[in-house]
Amino acid sequence: GEVTSSTGQKVKLSRPLDFLMVADHSDNMGFFPALAGGDPEMLADPTGRRWYDMIKKGGQDGVAAAIEIVQSLTANSFPDVLYLAPGTDAYRSAWELTIKAAEDNNQPGSFTALIGYEWTSTEKGFNLHRVVVYRDNGVKASIVEPYTTLPPYGSPDPRELWKWMGDYEDKTGGRLLAIAHNGNLSNGIMFPETRTYFDARVDREYVETRARWEPLYEATQIKGDGETHPFLSPNDEFADFGSWDLANLNGSEAKTEDMLAYEYGREALKIGLQIEQREGVNPYKFGMIGSTDSHTSLATADDNEFLGKHSGTEPGPKRLEHAMAEINDLRIEGWDQLASGYAAVWATENSRAAIFDAMMRKEVYATTGPRMVVRFFGGWDFSDADTDSDIAAVGYGKGVPMGADLPAASNDSAPSFLVSALRDPDGGNLDRVQIIKGWVDAEGERQEQVYDVAWGDADSRQPGEDGRLPPVGNTVDVASASFENTIGDEQLTTVWTDPDFDPALSAFYYVRVLEIPTPRWTAYDVLEYGAVIPDGMDDSDWVAQQRAYTSPIWYTP
Repeated sequence: GEVTSSTGQKVKLSRPLDFLMVADHSDNMGFFPALAGGDPEMLADPTGRRWYDMIKKGGQDGVAAAIEIVQSLTANSFPDVLYLAPGTDAYRSAWELTIKAAEDNNQPGSFTALIGYEWTSTEKGFNLHRVVVYRDNGVKASIVEPYTTLPPYGSPDPRELWKWMGDYEDKTGGRLLAIAHNGNLSNGIMFPETRTYFDARVDREYVETRARWEPLYEATQIKGDGETHPFLSPNDEFADFGSWDLANLNGSEAKTEDMLAYEYGREALKIGLQIEQREGVNPYKFGMIGSTDSHTSLATADDNEFLGKHSGTEPGPKRLEHAMAEINDLRIEGWDQLASGYAAVWATENSRAAIFDAMMRKEVYATTGPRMVVRFFGGWDFSDADTDSDIAAVGYGKGVPMGADLPAASNDSAPSFLVSALRDPDGGNLDRVQIIKGWVDAEGERQEQVYDVAWGDADSRQPGEDGRLPPVGNTVDVASASFENTIGDEQLTTVWTDPDFDPALSAFYYVRVLEIPTPRWTAYDVLEYGAVIPDGMDDSDWVAQQRAYTSPIWYTP
């Protein structure tokens, strides 16, 4: 239905979602509603009164107040009198309200409202955030209050979060998982190789525990895309998509190139293979999803109805002119927000249990906005004839789906993969389907290769002598925020066999699907509001090739 946004706009998604989780931050949960509501005890404090006045003034003053509040929390300088700690009536009331919202809107079979929260470890500005997802109903979720990052009530160390998750399951009989996000703002500490930021060894205990609790990684969202980076994947012509690579979360430390390998999903998948050789377990054997990380509860990743990261970036004629965030020396321009992303799950039904179970088995994929339908199966005897069959039936019958391990080979053949991608009916046609392979070679070095396995306009477009597929073209008219589906294909289906397979080397394979170029939300803003175009925007800020990333399929000798 229609709702009213923070800035008073009437908003409604053009297409409903199948499931959603609104995850409040566990630290100081309930503080913002209490302050905005004029809680007398908070207004009696001078800092509380000042923040209240800024929020009520709205606009960029409200944004500045929110940034100041977040900075004081991460710096452990938040006024004690304003802090809502676990165990207090105010904190308990906020958690119960979160649970009630999910319970009231959960409609199994048509719409699933998951219960969860965000654990926001940001020690010295280094992002280690996780979203904690419950399989459970409100009865179990209400037994234990969420875990926080601020001592003495919690810890910023993920190992302590995992311990709390185990304690929750032991006490309630419930089920939890955690999803890390924004490794690109961690400054090299999201995916450690030998020691964690908290100086713990990446040993057998660490890798087993992380693998147990974190089956997924959020590979794309508003604050940047996290699949890969052009520095890490210099031969990948599509690697530079939505790159946020200036600093850590609060701008207190600039980014350096040596940090990047420990921040991005593709490289982490390769590091996981190396750690598995050393410890016997792969801690980064994760599936990939997208989510918005919107802080308004208005979850939209569609460019033609993008509602922004926070209330200060909701649609309007001046949205492009304002920074999304300005902290310390870091300025993130408004136009750098990605209208991304969505989580797609291959669940047996639309329910909390089925969606959670699909996440645990990693039968999921990420999109940067378009609602593409993507299937990916691996096996040893798929053939071209299988593309004319029921893809799901033959895929499950002859192989394993995304997120799974290839079974042992019955002969010396190379693995084959069945892939099918169908465009969003309201989106752009498909440019191409790629399979990304990662492995560790015989010398222990990380390697990757991107293969174009199916593409649109194949009757007139073929790889050149250098092996590269020519660009699909571009039909976007920025002035009218429009495009034409006269290039690309509606659906791409193929069987691909690895031509460079070495049965002695562990590897992973995942699919990336690329749309034809379409307008970004920035073009829609100018068309809708007559927004002034700020200096500094270039061609890439108006047009993008949206995409999907599947969970990998792993091969182990």
